[in-house]
Amino acid sequence: MESFLKAQGFKGATLRTQLERIGLGEEDSASQPAPASSGRKAGAAQSAFGLGSDSRLFEADLAWHVRAWGWWVLQRARADLERFYPTIDGKPAVAYLWARTVKCKNCRATMPLLKTKWLCKKDNKRVLLKVELNADKTGPVFSILSGDDATTQGGNGAQRREYDKKLGAGTMSRAGATCVCCGLPSMKMEDIRLEGKAGRLGAVMTAVVVDGPGGKEYRLPTEHEIRIAAEAEIEVERVFADIPLGIPSEPTPKGGSGAARAFSVDGFGFDRWSKLFTPRQLLALGTFVKHIRTACDSMSGYSTDWQAAQAAYLASALDRLLDHASSLATWYLPGENVKHTFVRYALPITWDFAESNTIFSGGASWSSAITLLPAALDHTLDATSGAPGPSVFQSSATAQAWEKTFDLVFTDPPYYDAIPYAGLMDFFYVWLRRTLNGIWPEGVTAFGEQLGPKWNSETNDGELIDDSSRFGGDKKASKAAYEEGMFRAFQTCDYALVPGGRMVVVFANKSPDAWETLVSAVIRAGFVVNGSWPIQTENATRSRARASAALASSVWLVCRKRPEAARPGWDNRVLDEMRENIYSQLREFWDAGIRGPDFVWAATGPAMEAYSKHPVVKKANEPGATMEVSEFLRAVRRIVVDFVVGRVLTHNGDATVTSGLDDVTTYYLLHRHDFGLDDAPIGACILYAISCGLSDHDLADRYEILQRTGGQAEPDEDEEPTAEADTEVEEGTGSKVRLRPWNRRIRKSMGYDGDAGANAGAGKPAPLIDQVHRLMHLWRAGDLIRVDEYLDARGLRRNALFHQLLQALIELAPAATEERSLLESISNHIAARPASAEERQTDMFRAKAEGG
Repeated sequence: MESFLKAQGFKGATLRTQLERIGLGEEDSASQPAPASSGRKAGAAQSAFGLGSDSRLFEADLAWHVRAWGWWVLQRARADLERFYPTIDGKPAVAYLWARTVKCKNCRATMPLLKTKWLCKKDNKRVLLKVELNADKTGPVFSILSGDDATTQGGNGAQRREYDKKLGAGTMSRAGATCVCCGLPSMKMEDIRLEGKAGRLGAVMTAVVVDGPGGKEYRLPTEHEIRIAAEAEIEVERVFADIPLGIPSEPTPKGGSGAARAFSVDGFGFDRWSKLFTPRQLLALGTFVKHIRTACDSMSGYSTDWQAAQAAYLASALDRLLDHASSLATWYLPGENVKHTFVRYALPITWDFAESNTIFSGGASWSSAITLLPAALDHTLDATSGAPGPSVFQSSATAQAWEKTFDLVFTDPPYYDAIPYAGLMDFFYVWLRRTLNGIWPEGVTAFGEQLGPKWNSETNDGELIDDSSRFGGDKKASKAAYEEGMFRAFQTCDYALVPGGRMVVVFANKSPDAWETLVSAVIRAGFVVNGSWPIQTENATRSRARASAALASSVWLVCRKRPEAARPGWDNRVLDEMRENIYSQLREFWDAGIRGPDFVWAATGPAMEAYSKHPVVKKANEPGATMEVSEFLRAVRRIVVDFVVGRVLTHNGDATVTSGLDDVTTYYLLHRHDFGLDDAPIGACILYAISCGLSDHDLADRYEILQRTGGQAEPDEDEEPTAEADTEVEEGTGSKVRLRPWNRRIRKSMGYDGDAGANAGAGKPAPLIDQVHRLMHLWRAGDLIRVDEYLDARGLRRNALFHQLLQALIELAPAATEERSLLESISNHIAARPASAEERQTDMFRAKAEGG
């Protein structure tokens, strides 16, 4: 406490007086750096520091000290930085909005690279950025529209969305950028990439968001604000001159395939960490680092452990600020706030970005960081009060350090090639090196290298992810290293468990390859998977996502050690046992409301027990051959898919009705049930396609069931969810697909045998869903004669599966839509004219012949 008061400016008699007012002498304060105040002491302290009547505010625990020192840092940083964040007309800036720029290769004008021109888009508040050409035609000038100038137009919701989309359309698309001067799409993405690598990407301030009496307000930047932002660059070198290691100039990760696909910034010239920040952001962050270090130097009266804790938490607050203070952070339209850099586990390039006011009293600022972090610490301290202290050890996951020691091993392993954790960590690592260098006792060891540890080829150890860039681009070597590393890690878990112990593995990846790799490693390491629990651990932002097929759950696999005397199994017996075990679990999960990909994976545990209790499963009809995990999982997935589709068709889960259903129609029903006609994540669709014996490419290109709709890994949060509608959607590429509506499936040969694109075999039966969609086109055209001819030629009137499919599609189609109306009309038409006597007699004779 004495150290804190000294840092506040108290000294001599004044210092002694303050210590006495809170019931401490100088000796007491030095020997007890973190006393818990109560009663008279707390009351005196409240008076001394103006903390109000709530005694909890002055309980001098760790959270209180972090909060107090964080405030101390803020006051000094504000004094240094306030001229770089000017308050104009009494309204402080919340954020400065920017757009990157590039020279048009056609007319050489400066082009702003804008993803959207919307600044705010709410029902009751709409603000739009207007971009025009300046007088000498060398670049843009901006103005801001609001009120009637930004009012939506159009009739229904789809028309209004289309109008808003055109009104707010930026200059950027997936293909490249359109010039505001010559009006041409003159800069392809590769052109912009080359300009970036040559250091010729700039940035222009487009708008300033200020805190007004009625909320956020938007205005153009003043000349002073533009000038002061540029002047910040002059001060950067001065601030970092006193900080160890100087400006963060370490290299950013290289983009590539596998896990490295998360990094695109390097490809646009942002090859040093410092380049991901504006000059003012660098100046502000350097200033906070400087004052954090000064604060730590002022804590000489604290014990060594407390100094380390204070330093670590202040550095963590800086991490939180960092996440909102890079030029990769964007402006979130509905919330009118700065989104953080890591909206997802990647470092993608952003074209228009938001620069937060780091010394503002709220929002994406140090003030917010130092409020939220101690609040979390308060909760942690309360939750662990009275609990025994944990033992924390750091070692490689493959190091067998403890034999038969633990009752439970709980692990959340890396997800194949999904997330390059170590590369992403460097975003924070380079700043922590500068903050804690020479201050934190473990800092020399933890931050001794230029960047965080990745993979050590000499020891064959390191971060377990599939990233071929660490193996000279050799994808096979990267995959093999990951698989072998996972096996060794699970071996270590087996080594550490007592004989009756359990291992719980958390896995949220929905890639079939990732699952096969994980399960193979678990079984090879000597475990039996005897349970799986889907637990909602992922943050779902949309109500529909929570209610249907969002990738919202992690699957927790419960494993036990396999007896050493376990014998090999036979595939036929293993499959029979799996079928006996799985159906009751499927019904339980379904009744619990689990849907979508989560449902598919939730069934994996009960099924896997039959397979994994054997060290190897042999094929009864193929001497010397074994049943691989991938083959077994395909059988499991098909059973699960048939169960779901059986529920859709009959409501009672009769999977036998799907035995005659073709794969394409099975996929269509599965997808339509879980996602409707909305955008769906490609990962889930790949899983469904594989489960049906198809591929997503076949469904999109050969059968024209799917259409690609977007290249972003997450939906734009400023856009409304797409409704079930027969609206045309722009084709795209990437991680979003949707079912192609029936009225956009217009291939003339659709629904006729032998048609499934150019690669289909002659005479191959048309998928049943294609036949339904062909009938809908014929009915819409008013050609009842051709409708009847089609029904009779294909025997659809007497096809029970066709009737079940028709009814299921009626129930899946939204009410009062053309789709539902057509389906109901066709169903009523068939009911009014059932199969003829001749057709019924033919069926009877066929049935007798088949019965012998």
